[in-house]
Amino acid sequence: MKMRTAALALTAASLATGCATGPDRKPGDPLEPMNRAVFNFNDALDRTVAVPIAKGYQKVTPQPLRQAISNFFSNLGDLDNFANSLLQLHIKDATESLMRFAMNSTFGIGGLIDFATPAGLPKHKEDFGLTLGRWGVPSGPYLVLPLFGPSSFRDGLGYLVDFRANPISYMGWEYKYPLYFVQFMSVRSDLLGATTLLEQAALDKYSFVRDAYTQQRRSLLRGANAPASALPDYGDDDSGAEAPAGASGTAPTTVPGAAPLGLPNYSDPGEAAPADGASGAGGAKGPKTNDETLPKYEDPGNGAAPSPNATPAPSSDKPASQ
Repeated sequence: MKMRTAALALTAASLATGCATGPDRKPGDPLEPMNRAVFNFNDALDRTVAVPIAKGYQKVTPQPLRQAISNFFSNLGDLDNFANSLLQLHIKDATESLMRFAMNSTFGIGGLIDFATPAGLPKHKEDFGLTLGRWGVPSGPYLVLPLFGPSSFRDGLGYLVDFRANPISYMGWEYKYPLYFVQFMSVRSDLLGATTLLEQAALDKYSFVRDAYTQQRRSLLRGANAPASALPDYGDDDSGAEAPAGASGTAPTTVPGAAPLGLPNYSDPGEAAPADGASGAGGAKGPKTNDETLPKYEDPGNGAAPSPNATPAPSSDKPASQ
């Protein structure tokens, strides 16, 4: 039924393209008159039917049970996330989605308990619309589908493929339709808070939903087009060898007498280098030099001994003449 509804909506949108476009339309929303009519229909159906059912479900169902039901359908969705991540060549994301499904299905009692998220396996939300965008398929005009809500030509086609990838669609009707109904109540009850915020904040609900949906899809598509992250470099630096100076791997050039590059210099700045001609081995010192640039710290009390033939200097306490 969902496939037939989506197909009819796509057909009607393609037939109405010629009469719904005009110079005053937004570039990304040439089907605005038709989209507004479908949006108003969905909004009226949501306020009169879906919201009361979701509020009743939320009132009679304890929160732990609602969380378990939400985890169950989220776990089934990891199969679709795995398939689309694999088609997008995001091997790491595909592996994590498959591990999430295996862990939650095994240890989480069929997905009722989410063990994967606390274990460090993130949730990746992918769909076939993002897969088509990953390989360059344009989104096409904005499109509001009956019952399904905001979409686009590309995402509407992706809904059909994602519907067939859902394991519930292959069950018998006695299981399939009750599960679809429970899933609808679970999803709608989780969005009650967003509905209240939308009614309080948006002056034009249609424009608000359209712009929010378009920005969200663009953000998700940028993530889908992002290249796979490179593996971290766990190079072993404990070998003790000096790191290469450049890409060629040659040893770094060092200055004679100086510490190797990259190592601290612990030489005493007060120890002068040996003079030319002196041997530096064994700590031998070179001869003293009379360098005029160095300060002289001679002690005036340690003068040279006077010569025996030297005439003593006259005493300062005797008068010069009598």
